[in-house]
Amino acid sequence: MSKRQLLLISSSRVHGFKYLEHSKDQINNLLKKKEVNTILFVPYALKDHDKYTETVRNAVNDWGYKVEGLHTKSNPIDAVKNAQAIFVGGGNTFVLLKTLYEKNLVETIRKTVKNGIPYIGSSAGTNVATLSIHTTNDMPVDYPPTFDALQLVPFNINPHYLETDLESKHKGETRDERLNEFVDYHSRPVLGLREGTSLLVDGDKATLKGDRNAKLFKANKEQVEYPPESDLSFLL
Repeated sequence: MSKRQLLLISSSRVHGFKYLEHSKDQINNLLKKKEVNTILFVPYALKDHDKYTETVRNAVNDWGYKVEGLHTKSNPIDAVKNAQAIFVGGGNTFVLLKTLYEKNLVETIRKTVKNGIPYIGSSAGTNVATLSIHTTNDMPVDYPPTFDALQLVPFNINPHYLETDLESKHKGETRDERLNEFVDYHSRPVLGLREGTSLLVDGDKATLKGDRNAKLFKANKEQVEYPPESDLSFLL
């Protein structure tokens, strides 16, 4: 039985809510179950690590959590091993993954999380939790040694998924076409997470959270919509 405890969020910012506010209940449920007091924040997806860490600290301080930036630790590997919980923030997925490899943190995070330490990912942090970062929306402004990611779940996710506007006169590629292309080449599913949604993984159970549907892209261009609270454990 897997010990993993994951909350994979589409986006930290949702219209009408403060930073992370839309996921407050899900974050609290995940962390309080493990009696977490301190979150180790991984800010590598943005350039200003101090400012990014402070943004997260300001968001969750009133919820009762202390936030420590991984970039301030003299030994990042030991910091991950000793973490009560890990939060990997959004930004540029390519920069994030490259930095994780440069600091030899990929295997360490993978082992730590698989041993039961809670992992929260948002946007890029959700991308790197999956099999690979092939389905990120980000520009490749930097180049990691491989697109293989933390592999905490055995499929890919597309955060910020936005369905095609049927009234639009735009005739270029759509998000659906690009995700179907990935599925054609790699023969594995992609879960499109819309804004305001997340995937909660508790051991071998996966549940869609939030107030919108998620879309699963499968082989042969098959697409399936799942409403909130759907059991998506079959993906694991």
